[in-house]
Amino acid sequence: MVRVERLGMAGDVRMRATEVTRQRVALGSTLSGIIAAVAYRRKLITRSGIAGTIFVGTLVFGYGGIAGSLVVLFFFVSSSLLSHLSSARKRRVAADKFSKSATRDLGQVLANGGVGALAALGYGVHPRHPDWLLGAFVGAFATATADTWATEVGTLSRATPRLIISGRKVAPGTSGGITVAGTSAAMAGALALGLVAGLASHSHGARKLGLRKGLVAGGMMGGIAGALFDSLLGATVQQVHFCPHCESETERRIHQCGTVTVPLRGVDWIDNDMVNLLSTAVGAIVAAGVIVVSALMVGHQSKIQRP
Repeated sequence: MVRVERLGMAGDVRMRATEVTRQRVALGSTLSGIIAAVAYRRKLITRSGIAGTIFVGTLVFGYGGIAGSLVVLFFFVSSSLLSHLSSARKRRVAADKFSKSATRDLGQVLANGGVGALAALGYGVHPRHPDWLLGAFVGAFATATADTWATEVGTLSRATPRLIISGRKVAPGTSGGITVAGTSAAMAGALALGLVAGLASHSHGARKLGLRKGLVAGGMMGGIAGALFDSLLGATVQQVHFCPHCESETERRIHQCGTVTVPLRGVDWIDNDMVNLLSTAVGAIVAAGVIVVSALMVGHQSKIQRP
């Protein structure tokens, strides 16, 4: 009789949890739809970007909770503000080098937020809510933040970029080129997002305090690792084209001058969106590893302090 009652109570708990999840997903879908509509009106995303924003937002708001939502909002707001921090030089570089504008389309939204959204989904549906999946979520968005900050600030820098694999001087906006200002911005962006994740985490107790510290460290380390991997891919396998008319390297298949460009180097299916997707995956893996190591260290310290 007691066993039957326990099973009934467990079933009721699962039903309530399922109902709460459904309500969160519905609320997440509504909120992300509102955000997408506002972003579209402000020309932050394209029409296809609306679908991507709703997809990512629904998963994060529905399964990542308040902390996850704040992380994504920080990434989106800070990146959008930096993207629209304009200068004549920056506009020239973007038009000459970059394949896409600051107005994000479906591919850009999924490339930057897809890995994090799937990590949030896994974290939310798993009955034990593994901390490493939360770390993966933070690491993915820390990478996206670091990369965006590095690109926006680095493009504004007047220092000559250098290719990450050789140190050779390259033109501003060249894939794989880095500057001190851009790299510093990447570090700042990764740390800032990690701090947001750590502060937003509603955790208590010694183990949870370790999780908060792990999220900050994971966000910074994962974000920096992902951003550097992004530059490495840009310098090696990302497809870069050449405009014979302007004699200039570019990510564009049709240059700003109207000339059809020719492939110069890299793999044909690895464009900037694919590079971002792979980089956020690396950032997620690194941050998840940091969380695991942090948990092991906290557990070890607890054993030492135990009388």
